[in-house]
Amino acid sequence: MRRRVLTSVLAAGALSGVVATALVAGQPDSSEEKLRLSSVADEGPGYAVEDFAYPQADKILAEQGILLKRGDGHIVLAQCGSSPDLLEIYVRHENTDKFCFRTTGPSGYLSLELPAVYGVRTTEYATELSTTVDGEDHQYDVAANSWAPVGETADPEGREHVLVEIVTSS
Repeated sequence: MRRRVLTSVLAAGALSGVVATALVAGQPDSSEEKLRLSSVADEGPGYAVEDFAYPQADKILAEQGILLKRGDGHIVLAQCGSSPDLLEIYVRHENTDKFCFRTTGPSGYLSLELPAVYGVRTTEYATELSTTVDGEDHQYDVAANSWAPVGETADPEGREHVLVEIVTSS
């Protein structure tokens, strides 16, 4: 029995010596080799970090005149008339009288800049809109499946409001 234990210990010791030699031999000898290996590692792909920026925002701004900034992906710009259940934001705009948004999920968030807002028609989602005018912030809580004046039609002075945020919840 002692012989087996002794043989096992000697075999384990020899194996650890081989592993240690292989590890030492595998280390780069020169500083150039170390630099090359670290450079290859540095060239690898970086980490993906979600910044929630709206995809193709520059193109949409150039083509449609609406600046879409950030969101959670549950409120997206849609072609008006493409579906009966779109959130409609009414505006005084040179190319259109409204912008439409598809809402999904139990809640949604979108920050944007849309000038000359005057009304909203909601879908099955309750909607909170934030506007700004002359440095003042205004909040509008609009019930689901309704139409409401927002911005300049709700402003006693009729000032031009910029829509800066949409939040929806079911």
